Amino acid sequence: MFTGIVTDIGRVRSVEMNGDTQFTIATEYDVAEIDVGASIACAGVCLTVMDKVSASTEGNSFSVTASAETLSKTTLGGWGEGAQVNLERSLKVGDELGGHIVTGHVDGTAEIVSCNPDGDSMRIVFRIGDDLKRFVALKGSLALDGVSLTVNEVEGNTFGVNVIPHTQAATTFGAAAVGDRSNVEIDVLARYVARLAESR
Repeated sequence: MFTGIVTDIGRVRSVEMNGDTQFTIATEYDVAEIDVGASIACAGVCLTVMDKVSASTEGNSFSVTASAETLSKTTLGGWGEGAQVNLERSLKVGDELGGHIVTGHVDGTAEIVSCNPDGDSMRIVFRIGDDLKRFVALKGSLALDGVSLTVNEVEGNTFGVNVIPHTQAATTFGAAAVGDRSNVEIDVLARYVARLAESR
């Protein structure tokens, strides 16, 4: 369980393909405090820590494994060495819920179609697939690359969000560009409401 509040921007150090794909990610986290088997949201995808390296000459890092299914449903298949990754450690009981409830189970991807300044913020408009557009609601929440954001506009297959300066600095959205794809997790409440509506 996560909140969509990113606490580090990691960097992909290496990619190894042996059946599943293993990513080693450099981080500012103190990995001595992270257990092997723990969950970390990597660009919004809940992944399990398989290994970790603390205080090496290249800094701290941890390794995660992604299956073919994960690669097909997310942007991870396009990650290469040097790629920047939003990171969030799993929620602990008693932690502040600053964003919204995020599971790390990505539903699909959306493509950035425009990025324009809006005051000090950045207005980013995404195009989403037909299968997910019905879950996007004005003033509702979405997790985009693991970042909890509020939907400010919806029109057909597109929706817009405002990314404030702090979020630009603290996440990979500070370098967002037209054509980039982001992992999308719809609000868990919207998912269950839609399922209940289908069963009527």
